[in-house]
Amino acid sequence: MAADKRGNKTLRDLVLSMVAIGAVVAVIYVFIPHDSKADPTKPVTFNVELGQARRDAPYKVAGPEGLPATWRATSVTYNAADPKNVTWHIGFVDPQDQYVAVEQSNAAADPYIKDVTFGAHRDGTRTVTAGGLVWDRYTGKKYNALIRKEQGVTTVVLGTGQDGELTAMAAALKERGGH
Repeated sequence: MAADKRGNKTLRDLVLSMVAIGAVVAVIYVFIPHDSKADPTKPVTFNVELGQARRDAPYKVAGPEGLPATWRATSVTYNAADPKNVTWHIGFVDPQDQYVAVEQSNAAADPYIKDVTFGAHRDGTRTVTAGGLVWDRYTGKKYNALIRKEQGVTTVVLGTGQDGELTAMAAALKERGGH
């Protein structure tokens, strides 16, 4: 008889524990904010990093000017640790929620392009004119890109966006600084 009572008590304790856990979960669900429709993109500011890059980089650093507020900056880095591979990056989410980034470096152009575009290749002889400059068109499995190779710097506008968004970013770029 004692074993039966012990078994029932254990089952009763298990059910009470489950009820207590369920109550805690219900309170968390009700009182902790959770908006599944909220935009998960966390915008960042980039003016400080852009200013530093323009003061320090051995090339003129490209930064966007005049983009609408619907273009949201999401990442920014400037790395001058290796004087032969000084890199500038700024990433955006465009108005169609596609990724568009600007990448610049004074590293060897072809390996740098292959690295940042994840292997995109030149699209024949196609070019795009944006911001008064001619850009080479590249296509790839992950990113499409507009690329300018100049003495001492390679500038890449890449992303998952359509040609129009890449061209809009390229047109908004203003190069300043460098030494």
